[in-house]
Amino acid sequence: MLTAMLVMTACSRIHSSESADSAEQDSHVHDFSAASTEALLAEFEEIALRYETGHSPFLGFGMLRQFELIANNDEYPEQERMKARLEMVRQLLKDGNEDRALEEIQRVDDWLAEADLQQAFSNPMDERYARSRILWVKALCWMRKAERENCVNRHNSDCCIFPLDGGGVHSVDRPALNAMQCYIDYLEIDPGNRGAIWLLNLSAMAADKWPDGLPEQYRLPEDAFSDDGGMSRFRDVAPQLGIDTFNLCGGTIVDDFSGDGLYDIVTSTYDFRGPLHYYVNDGKGKFEERSEESGLALQLGGLNCIGSDYDNDGDLDIFVLRGAWLMDDGLVRNSLLRNNGDGTFSDVTESCGMDLPGRPTQAACWHDFNNDGWLDLFVANESRTEIEEGGPSYPARLWVSNRDGSFRELAQQAGCANNAYGKGVTAGDYDNDGLVDIYVSNTGRNRLYRNRGELSFEDASRELDVMKPFGRSFVPWFFDYDNDGRLDLFVAAFDATIEDLEAAALGEETGCTMPMLYHNEGGSFRPVTFGSGLDLPLLPMGANFGDIDNDGWLDMYLATGDPEFESLMPNMLMHNNGDGSFEVATFSAGLGHLQKGHGVAFADIDNDGDQDIYHQLGGFYPGDKFANALFLNPGNANHWLKLRLEGVQTNRQGNGVRIRLLLDTASGSREIHRAAGSLSSFGGSPRTQEIGLGDATAIRELELYWPVSGTRQLFRDVPLDVLISVREDAGEWEEIQLTPISFE
Repeated sequence: MLTAMLVMTACSRIHSSESADSAEQDSHVHDFSAASTEALLAEFEEIALRYETGHSPFLGFGMLRQFELIANNDEYPEQERMKARLEMVRQLLKDGNEDRALEEIQRVDDWLAEADLQQAFSNPMDERYARSRILWVKALCWMRKAERENCVNRHNSDCCIFPLDGGGVHSVDRPALNAMQCYIDYLEIDPGNRGAIWLLNLSAMAADKWPDGLPEQYRLPEDAFSDDGGMSRFRDVAPQLGIDTFNLCGGTIVDDFSGDGLYDIVTSTYDFRGPLHYYVNDGKGKFEERSEESGLALQLGGLNCIGSDYDNDGDLDIFVLRGAWLMDDGLVRNSLLRNNGDGTFSDVTESCGMDLPGRPTQAACWHDFNNDGWLDLFVANESRTEIEEGGPSYPARLWVSNRDGSFRELAQQAGCANNAYGKGVTAGDYDNDGLVDIYVSNTGRNRLYRNRGELSFEDASRELDVMKPFGRSFVPWFFDYDNDGRLDLFVAAFDATIEDLEAAALGEETGCTMPMLYHNEGGSFRPVTFGSGLDLPLLPMGANFGDIDNDGWLDMYLATGDPEFESLMPNMLMHNNGDGSFEVATFSAGLGHLQKGHGVAFADIDNDGDQDIYHQLGGFYPGDKFANALFLNPGNANHWLKLRLEGVQTNRQGNGVRIRLLLDTASGSREIHRAAGSLSSFGGSPRTQEIGLGDATAIRELELYWPVSGTRQLFRDVPLDVLISVREDAGEWEEIQLTPISFE
C-alpha cells in the first residue's frame, strides 16, 4: 500500500503580491493523518474494482468471464463455443496473458483440424473465414509474445523504433518468426489483405528477415521507410535516467514544479490502480522520483493531465482528467492539485468548487477567457447526444476563476457547453481581438467558439467552415506555422489504419480521412492540407508542436493512439519547411516509435538550447503497458531564445501574451511570431517560451503584447542563445544563467 502522506487543504486565497487583486496568502495546514490517506485510497479502490469487475471493453475483466462461461459449457453448440474461445483469446491478450492466449488459440486450431467440417460449416466459405480468423488471432498472439519477450523484457533505446534495426531487432526471434508464418498462411486465404501484409513486413523486421526473407509479392519497398528530412538521430535516454515509467496511456507535463529553474516531469496513467509519477531534475544529470513524498502517488488514474498556475502564486499546479472512452462507466471525478511550493501537492477539487459529478473526459485547456488576470478552465466531456439516439448528455464545463483560487461553472450561460463527444480542445485568439477563442474537436462536428467578451461565446464553426474532419477527429491546436502573426489551426483526424499505411508505402491511394490544416486569412480560414504535405494516413491521439531544429518554424510530432494491438503504426515527426509545407522527418530522426503514444512534451530538458521530446507511451488494455521515452535532441547550429513571462495584470504565467521577434539574418530581416498559452490538448510543454531563431545574426526587436493591461513592450538588441525573464510592468529584461546538463 502507498505510504505517502496526503496533503488536503482548504483552497486558500493565494495571490501573487504583484497580481491585479493582491491579497495576503491565507495560512494552510497539511493533513498528514492516516485517516485522510485511507479515505483517498478507498475512493480510488472503489473505482478500480468497479472497472475490473465490469464489462468495460478497455479495463474490465468481466468480458473474459462471460466468454469463458460459453466456451466451457457443453450445452452450447461446438461452433459457438469455439467462437467464444476465440474471443477469450483476444480478451486474454488485452489482459496481458499471452501464454494462456496461445494455449487457447491452439485449442481452437486443433478443433478446426479435427472437426467434421461438413457438419460444422454448411458453406465452404464459412470454413475459409473461420481459418482466416483463427490465423489472424494466432498471429496477433505471437506478435504480442514477441513484444513481451523483447521490447518489454529486454527493453533498450532502439526497441520499437520503426523501421526496426539494431537493438530493435528481436534477440528472442521465435515468436516473430511464428507470427511471420501465420501471416503468410493467412495471405494464402486472403492474398490482398493490406493489414496482413503490413504486419508480415513488421514481424519480418523484428525477426531480422526483412526484406529478403519475405515472399517478393508481399515485400514493401525499403524507400517507403526513409525520408529526406535530414535530421540527426535522436536517442532515448529515459531508461538510464529512471524516468521510463512503465504503464498504460496517459498524459505528461514537463515544467519547473520545484521552483529551482529546472524542468521536472509528471506523468499520469489510464490505469485506475496506477499513480501519478513525479520526477525532480537535480541539475546534475539525474532525476529523483518524489511521487510519494509529494502526495501525487495517491492520485490514481488519469488519461491526461495538464499543468497551469491557476492561483497566480508562481507555482505550477496540476489538473487530472479521468473517465474518457468509458462511456457511462466514466462518471468519475477529475482532480485539481495545488502546488504548495514546498514539494507537496494538495487535492483541492472540492474546496475550489470543482466537485460536481464526474463526466468522462480527457480534454481541457487553461486560459484567461474573460481577461481578468486569472486562468479559467474549459473541459470538453464525452456527451453522446449527437452520435447515439437518446444518448446521455455530458456537456462541457467552463470553470471561471473567482479570483480567489475557487471557481464557478458557467458553460451553459457562456454559450460554449459543447454537448458533443469531445476528444480535444485548444484555445487561442484567432481573430486578434484580444479575446481568447475555443476550438473543440468532437466525434461528429467540430466547433469553434468565438469569444464575444463578457464571458459570451458563439459557435462560429459553420460560418468559418472549420467543422472538419467529420466523423472522428482528435487533438487540435492553434499555432502560427507560417509566422505571419495570425494563429492557424491544426485538427488531427482519427481514421487511418494499417491498411492505409500499406497502401501509402506502395504509393497507392488510401481511403482514410486526412487531418485539417486551416490557414488563417485574417479572421477567416482556408483549408490547406492538400499541398502542405500533411495529406498522409495519420492516427494521432497524443500530439504536440515545437521547433525541433531551431529554424524558427514550428514542427509537429504526431503519436498513434488507437487501442487495438494490430495498430502498430509509427509515430510521425513532420518538419516545417518554412514555405507552408511539411515533410516527413520521422525515420532520419529515429522517432517512429510503434507503441501507442499519448502525452507529448517539447522541452529543452538538458538546457543546451534545443528541444527534446518526452513521450508518455502505453496503450489502453491492461496488457499493453510500455515504457516512457525521453528523446534527446542531437543538436544543430541554429540560434535560439528562451523567454520566461511574468504577468502582473495579465495572468501570472503569461497565457495570451503575443510575441514578435524581428531578426537580422545574412539574407535580410525576418519576423517570428508566437502566442503563449496556445497548446495541444495532449501536450505538456513548459510555460517558458522556447523559440528557434534559425541563422539569425541579431535580435533587432523583441515585442510583447500583454492582453489584460494592453501593455506593449519593445526591447532592442536582445542577445542570442540566452534565457531572459520579462515582467509585465518592467522596462527591461533580466538574463537568467543556464547551465547545460549532461545525461550521458
